[in-house]
Amino acid sequence: MHTVDTTFRITFTDDQYKHAKQYVEDMKKHPSRVYWIGKENKSDDELILSHIAHRILSGFYNSYDGWYGTSVILDMTNKQINGNSNIA
Repeated sequence: MHTVDTTFRITFTDDQYKHAKQYVEDMKKHPSRVYWIGKENKSDDELILSHIAHRILSGFYNSYDGWYGTSVILDMTNKQINGNSNIA
């Protein structure tokens, strides 16, 4: 099993931010949902930005339009954590 630490630099719109903020506010009304696992001590801003990143990266993963990725992912860096760095 290989592990890679990947960092993305993304861009998002004001509408995406507002939607994510509304989503986080709605999740606060449901404290027992799976959504909260591992997020108990995060700030609202961290939750909002995580939601935006998740939606953008999920959309990129499910999109076959190459332009989509280049329009929202500004930069990406990868660092192998363990395993063989010469993956075939």
